[in-house]
Amino acid sequence: MKILLLVAAACVLVAAPPATAQMTGSPIAGYKQEPGMTSSTMPPALREIGFDQRLDEHVPLDTAFLDETGRAVRLGDYFGARPVVMVFAYYDCPMLCTLVINGLASALDVLSLEPGRDFDIVTVSFDPRDTPATAAAKKAAYIARYKRPGAAAFWHFLTGDQPSIGRLTHAAGFRYVWDKETNQFAHPTGVIVLTPDGRLARYLFGIEYGPRDLRYAIVEASSGKVGSAVDSLLLYCYHYDPMTGRYGVAIMRVVRVAAAATVLALGAFIVVMVRGERRRTARGSTRSPRAGRGRPGFVQGPELVRGPELVRGPELGEGSPGPGEGPGPGERRGRH
Repeated sequence: MKILLLVAAACVLVAAPPATAQMTGSPIAGYKQEPGMTSSTMPPALREIGFDQRLDEHVPLDTAFLDETGRAVRLGDYFGARPVVMVFAYYDCPMLCTLVINGLASALDVLSLEPGRDFDIVTVSFDPRDTPATAAAKKAAYIARYKRPGAAAFWHFLTGDQPSIGRLTHAAGFRYVWDKETNQFAHPTGVIVLTPDGRLARYLFGIEYGPRDLRYAIVEASSGKVGSAVDSLLLYCYHYDPMTGRYGVAIMRVVRVAAAATVLALGAFIVVMVRGERRRTARGSTRSPRAGRGRPGFVQGPELVRGPELVRGPELGEGSPGPGEGPGPGERRGRH
C-alpha cells in the first residue's frame, strides 16, 4: 500500500516536460522554415524524409548484415531475449548521426537498466559504402564513452548492401534521401525501441532523449519483464504520444490512482483504530473488580497499639509497661 501511495503522489506531482510536437514527416532537426514558406518551397530533400510510424509491425529479422568484425549476421541474431534499441546512422555523417548517438549514449548512461541484461543496442548504417572497419571505429568511440559492463558485447554496429538496408529501413518507416547538392544523406533523427520478437514498439524523436521516456519505452517493449513494479504502476499514469514521441501524463488515470490510494489510506486508518479500541476493551475486561479504585486503606495489625509509637507485644510481654512507664510509687515501696 505504501508503494501505491508513493506512486499516486508521483503521478499527481510529477508533470511531463513540455514537448514540441514533431510530425512523422517533419524536417530534420535544425531546419527552420521561413515565415510564409509553404511545403512546396521547401528543399526537395527535406520533403522526402521522416519517420512513418509502423507501430506493432514486424521488421524482417532474416535480413543479412555484417557486424563490426566483418562476421555475417542476421538481424534476428540480436532479438529473442530482450528489447532492442535501434538507431539508423551512417558512420561518416558529419553532424546529425553523431548527435543522435551522443544523445542516446547520454540517456542510457543515466538509466539503471543494463545492456545485455535489460536490452540490446543495434546501430545500422544506411550507407552501403560503410564497411566493418568504419563500423568498428565508430563502435570503439562510443564504447569508450558508454562505459557500462556489457556495452561492448551488446552494442552492435552493422553494415550491409543496399537491398538489405532498403528492406529494413522501409519496414521501420525510416525515410531518407541522398542530397546531391550537399553530397550528404538527408534523414530524420530519432531512435526506435523494438520488442524481443521484433515488433516496432516506440519511436523517440530528436537528438536528445529523456531518460524517463527511454526507460518507459524499454519497459513497455519488454511487456513488464524489465524494470520494477513501480515502473509498471507509473506507466499506468503515463501514455505514449506518437505525435511527439514522448510520454505524457494521463490525467484520468492519475485521478483513478489517487482515488484508489485515498480509499486504501482511509481503510487502513479505520482498521488501525478499530484494532486499537478492541485491545483497550480486552485489557479492561481482564482487570480485577477492585482495580482502578485507588490505593487500599491502611489497616492496623494486631501488633499495633494506640499512640504515636508502635509497640510490639512479643518484645515487652503481655502486661508490660510501655516505654517511659515505670512502676508506681507503691510498687517500688513494696519491693523494698
